[in-house]
Amino acid sequence: MKTVRLTMAQALVRFLENQYIAYDGVEHPFVEGVIMLPGHGNVVGLGQALRQETRRLKVWQGKNEQGMAHTAVAFAKQMKRKKIMAVTSSVGPGAANMVTAAATATANNIPVLILPGDVYACRQPDPVLQQIEQIHDLSISTNDAFRAVCRYWDRIVRPEQLMSALLSAFRVLTDPANTGAVCLAIPQDVEGEAYDYPESFFQKRVHRLARRLPEAEALSEAAAVIRAAKKPLLICGGGVRYSEAHEEFKTFAEATGIPFAETQAGKSAVVYDHPLNLGGIGVTGCSAANEIAKEADVIIGVGTRYTDFTTSSKWLFREDAKFVNINVSEFQALKLDAVPVIADAKRALPALLAELKGYRAPYAGEIEGARDRWAKELCRLQHIEYKEGYVPEVNDANAASADRFAHDLDACLTQTTVLGAINFAIDPEDVAIGSAGSLPGDMQRMWCARGVDTYNMEYGYSCMGYEISGALGVKYAIGDRDVYAMVGDGSFVMLHSELLTAVQEHKKINVCVFNNASFGCINNLQVGHGNDTLCTELRFRGEDGEHSGAFMPVDFAKIAEGYGCKAYTIRSLPELYAALKEAKTIEGVPVVFDIRVLPKSMTEGYGSWWRVGDTEVSENPRNLKAYEDHLEHVKDAKKY
Repeated sequence: MKTVRLTMAQALVRFLENQYIAYDGVEHPFVEGVIMLPGHGNVVGLGQALRQETRRLKVWQGKNEQGMAHTAVAFAKQMKRKKIMAVTSSVGPGAANMVTAAATATANNIPVLILPGDVYACRQPDPVLQQIEQIHDLSISTNDAFRAVCRYWDRIVRPEQLMSALLSAFRVLTDPANTGAVCLAIPQDVEGEAYDYPESFFQKRVHRLARRLPEAEALSEAAAVIRAAKKPLLICGGGVRYSEAHEEFKTFAEATGIPFAETQAGKSAVVYDHPLNLGGIGVTGCSAANEIAKEADVIIGVGTRYTDFTTSSKWLFREDAKFVNINVSEFQALKLDAVPVIADAKRALPALLAELKGYRAPYAGEIEGARDRWAKELCRLQHIEYKEGYVPEVNDANAASADRFAHDLDACLTQTTVLGAINFAIDPEDVAIGSAGSLPGDMQRMWCARGVDTYNMEYGYSCMGYEISGALGVKYAIGDRDVYAMVGDGSFVMLHSELLTAVQEHKKINVCVFNNASFGCINNLQVGHGNDTLCTELRFRGEDGEHSGAFMPVDFAKIAEGYGCKAYTIRSLPELYAALKEAKTIEGVPVVFDIRVLPKSMTEGYGSWWRVGDTEVSENPRNLKAYEDHLEHVKDAKKY
């Protein structure tokens, strides 16, 4: 057996260079490159290996460990999990920063390879800089925190251990049913230790993406349930996009006449104006999808995890509704006591259609009526104007004063109007990305995806800070096309460090900051359940000792300009249209739009409900009223 003497870190990089993925007759490298922020846990061993061993792999410099890992997550999501990035940091705080991004990846079933530096395996310098000492177990380091948020975790304490660890890691990274974050903790001393590795370990290795076929018995049982349906409904989940079953899903809907609703991950698998597309479903859904869902007797979920936002906390559907779930994951397919079809959507949908033998859903105008009613409401939302004394869409006794905000920030735009304007001002093939706050709700309801795979919403973890970092990842994936990040001012403040990376890499990302001087979504939740405003508005502290003063006039355009971005301050629709038009001519420079929008100018719930921890005992009567409403909804929710 021929061997080659390499350090563990050199062997790691050489292995990454030679990993490929194959599916549907296509084969290409699986690992695009490595994003790194050097520190004392990775700058010497892994840093030397990256300099020596990279041939094909790209290497990027990150600015914040969480941000650069989110870039990798968004890249893999946009690439439909067919390509990944690896991310590496130092020990201690650098590693801890990536835990949030690892959780984001795993919650969304997105593959990302996390390579944090670790404390010395030999333990001789203990405690090394940034090491946490647990007196009951000296083997614990910061990297043990990744165990809870990764699909696979390992610590490489000997150089030869790397071989079995990498094979297990790539088994998970290429598994459609069980993928997510993979963490290989790499102690800084072991990174530099050598071993005589078999040369065969570094030969080209092709990971074949298995498309699990449906069982005949499962298809027969599922078809029997669907044939008996009077008002069936399809749900298009992220699995449709990841399996690239776009055409199969559309063909199934058209052949059966079954309308479909979209989850956040499934949106843009089919364009918005398809006559059977009801739009977003659930807590952040629109009226069309929720109206049909409430009457549906059979729900056919394709590639969906049925989060509480999709099911409205299991309240949306009829008590006697039956479920058929097509999912490559057995765990997901068995949810809601469904008839499971455990298979790849691209293979299962045509097989199920053949089993249905000409079945047509007996709808008689309900789909068209629901779509027409929503189209009128969407048009209204896209044209809401502020006037003095404006009553917000989301109103309550503690609502922030729109007039006060308009005075403090010199603004009069509404969030829904701005979203509608951006939606149809950008090109159909451009990609929109978002994650947290009120924007994901407005976007799932309102965003009209005019191109396939042009919607990249991270809502499995709803992680603030994903938006800008993710936009950079999307840009790496889509090349010359434009990406537009929809980000609230709260998320912008929380994490925008990768703007500097975008400047450094000459990557034009468009960042639309919806500046309403508040954490608007959480403020709605807070006051909507009977509470007074507390730490959810960006106001100066007033004379009463509370945050009751003027709204804070943060100039996000100046912040962006300081990084080297092109920036615009937007206070009117003409300014917005002019800025969007001019920005299309800009190349190689990130663009930031500081858009001043009124608080409480987002959308309402459209017949949905979300279960939260309402207060059973309180001195505030508004809390008690909210709890009564909670009990009424809970009794109507499904119990499984």
